[in-house]
Amino acid sequence: MRFLVPGAPLYFVVLLILSGVAALMGQYVLAGVELAVTAVMLVLFRISTARKKKEILRYIQSTTASLDTALRDELPLPMAIVSIANNEVFWSNDHFNQLTGLKPSTFSPKLETVLPKLSIRWLAEGKPECPGDYALGNRRYRVLGSQIHSDQYDPSLFLATIYLVDMTELLQVRDEYIRSRPIVSILLVDNYDELVSNLPDGVVSSINAAIDNRLSAWTDSVDGLLRKLERNRYLFLFEAKDLPKFVEDKFSILESIREVVNPSGIAATLSLGFGKDGATFAENYSFASLSIEMSLSRGGDQAVIKDRYNFTFYGGKTKETERRTKVKSRVIANSLSELIAQSSEVFVMGHKNADIDAVGAAAGVVCLCRKKGKQPHIVIDRQVNAAKELIAQLEQLPEYADAFMTPDDAMLLADSRSLLIVVDTNRPDQVESKPLLESIPRVAVIDHHRRAADYIEQVVLNLHETYASSASELVTELLQYAIDSKDILPGEAQALLAGIVLDTKNFSVRTGARTFEAAAFLRRTGADTVDVKKLFQNNLKDTLQRYQIIQRARLYRGDIAIAALDYTASRTIAAQASDELLNIAGINTSFVLYPDGERVIMSARSIGDTNVQMILEPLGGGGNAATAGCQITGKDMNTVLHELIASIDKYFEE
Repeated sequence: MRFLVPGAPLYFVVLLILSGVAALMGQYVLAGVELAVTAVMLVLFRISTARKKKEILRYIQSTTASLDTALRDELPLPMAIVSIANNEVFWSNDHFNQLTGLKPSTFSPKLETVLPKLSIRWLAEGKPECPGDYALGNRRYRVLGSQIHSDQYDPSLFLATIYLVDMTELLQVRDEYIRSRPIVSILLVDNYDELVSNLPDGVVSSINAAIDNRLSAWTDSVDGLLRKLERNRYLFLFEAKDLPKFVEDKFSILESIREVVNPSGIAATLSLGFGKDGATFAENYSFASLSIEMSLSRGGDQAVIKDRYNFTFYGGKTKETERRTKVKSRVIANSLSELIAQSSEVFVMGHKNADIDAVGAAAGVVCLCRKKGKQPHIVIDRQVNAAKELIAQLEQLPEYADAFMTPDDAMLLADSRSLLIVVDTNRPDQVESKPLLESIPRVAVIDHHRRAADYIEQVVLNLHETYASSASELVTELLQYAIDSKDILPGEAQALLAGIVLDTKNFSVRTGARTFEAAAFLRRTGADTVDVKKLFQNNLKDTLQRYQIIQRARLYRGDIAIAALDYTASRTIAAQASDELLNIAGINTSFVLYPDGERVIMSARSIGDTNVQMILEPLGGGGNAATAGCQITGKDMNTVLHELIASIDKYFEE
């Protein structure tokens, strides 16, 4: 009423003052009349005010009742007003009460008692919709809401309205659409040629029948379609809802298919490539093809799932066996020679902190380029590398006077007709200079590590053999087909042999018949094994540091040695310590971790069945089954150590 009649008492005060002034001036009659008139007006004002107040209250009550009726009876959505501060339900309409079973009460119930497991944190964050859907009974709802703003900054007055929209039918249709999305799979017997080589037709037929029966038994567990495309390749179509079944049983077909053994004792192995989340069948088939290619480049005998964004790997714990032909090396040698001849500039680049294998492989590529009349450039960080002595020996050769170049100088020299040859790595984040990789349109890759998800894409030539011991071995095979042995300098042969010795741990791991063939070829071309041995010698200080690291090692799971350092170590010394730990009886796997600024660097080795590459891959590392490494940025040593142990546990649990 004060808003409707502002300042009314002031008027009567003025009238009383005027009456008092008239009395002081001796005008008693006038003063009496004024007092009488003032009294009458005051009475009339009080009567009028009371009548208007009743009318306003009646109007407010009528309007409130109408609004309440409209909210309770006419609003089709369940609605409630809640306190953001204490989760109390202040008001709710009949639809909300019927849905939740809430009964009108003088007390405000807590929201969690009305709608269990429904959080309103999203309302406090200013979001208009609750993430995900909310299940109540056998119905599913989308919860919407908005804050009710108040001019008074009092947290207890922060209110919000929430609405429940029944989306059951729509969500069921959406879920069924997701469950029924097609998945295209390619099944490939990856060692089929070795399995049926030189066998009679009857035995080959028996092997094919055994493989077909096992694949059919595995795929019959779901409503899919299996068709044989080639003698060793199958196409399998099924729905997305069945993929978790295969994941749950860890793709048991990988184990089952190994029961098929030929008379020579060779067991069949299978690679599975799955494509999902594609817009069309053709795109899913393309994803499946990429998955198969990824599986084969990682050694086969595993399942790879490719969606629109990344790869997921299952299996692949078995060590690779040598099963590559020299035909590919001969073809690659000819193709690489043509690329070099057609290029204006040739750059050779390894991985960051290049080791002897990377530099040795680069020296072999330089030899090939020299035969084609090109002067290549080895791109390397002269300050940060693990092959300083080998680089110093190569620089003493006249042919290598200006061979080594910094990444910045290479960027200035590169043009559209340049060729970049990447050796000893297949990951773009691990190359010596990623800007140089991105600026040169023609890239060739020569690598022996298992392929990672972030593989260098759009290469014009790719020699990626996970069965090779080292990049130096692959380059040596190329040289055998591309040039005469007399064109190889003894220093280059020594660098290549040193690379093989490094990655095979002096021919003790990851060696095959072709490894020794490559070493014999290099020995014939002038490589001195004594000089190679000198490249791996350490001074007394480094030797003591290596054994200090070994003293810090602790056993885990009986045969795994983990040395977590609290000081920065040399990468070379840490790698040598990892190798040295494997010389201790009972230790089959070793990990050495040390901080380096904001990074934690890890070196891993294995001489048993443990695949260290699969252990470090979830942490962002890479390598192969026997040798792997990892660099983790932004985490302390304890965090990285716990993540490593968790990855080891997960590896053995699977």
